[in-house]
Parts: sequence; C-alpha cells; structure tokens
Amino acid sequence: MKLCIPVIEDQGIESRISAHFGSAPHFAVVESDTGECRIIANNNQHHAHGMCHPLTAIGRENPDAVIVGGIGAGALNKLLSAGIDVYLSDRATVEQALEAFKNGQLARMDADAACGAHGYGYGHGHGHGHMHGHGHSHDMN
Repeated sequence: MKLCIPVIEDQGIESRISAHFGSAPHFAVVESDTGECRIIANNNQHHAHGMCHPLTAIGRENPDAVIVGGIGAGALNKLLSAGIDVYLSDRATVEQALEAFKNGQLARMDADAACGAHGYGYGHGHGHGHMHGHGHSHDMN
C-alpha cells in the first residue's frame, strides 16, 4: 500500500512528521510492504489559509492513504472524496507512523475529525502542533 506522510525535513524514513498537512514542505511516499521511502516536494505549500489543494500538493503519487499529524477540514474532505483514506498519527517520525499503521494503531479520520472540529479552535496553518502534545484523543471511526 502506498502511503503519503507530510514531513518537515528530508531525512528519509527518519523524517519528522509535520503537524499540518497543507503547509508541510515535503511528503514522504512510503510503500508499507517494503518500507521503501522517498521524499517529494509539496507542490502546494504556499497557499492561502483554507485553500489547500491536497491532490496538487502530492502531485501524481496517487496514494492509497495519507497519514497526518493534523489536517484542515477542506483538505481532509478533498482527500476523502478522492477515495484516499486519512489516518491520524501522533508519532514523531515516518518510521514510527509506518510501524503504528502496520500494527493497526492509527485511527482513520472522517469529515468531522479535522483540525478546528469539535470546538477546540485550532486554526489550520498557525503552528499549533495539532495532535502533538495536546493530549486529546478521539474515536474517529
């Protein structure tokens, strides 16, 4: 299965996961079966707030799923509409998120689970570190 994970650096499988899907500078493209990982540039990194185009951001990768540390409602809905599953991870690196995914430890997100949902007031693209250290967990299935 091909996974796409937003990252803040180009360090291969050890890359740290970005807290925001749309503003991540890079994406790790990982084959879950082999662990093969390559880093691509975010083609839509510099967009206006709320105007993320996730399919433009990930280019022609056509992933089966995306693993995120945080994502806005618009980007989440666009990915879901394209048939791409989205999983939430609080893991620090691509390698840790991949392991958690393979072990069935990541929650699949639905349209109600985006950043800013549930009244927390987190804004997309403002550096609040969604799901990294704020201690909230939700059953998102």
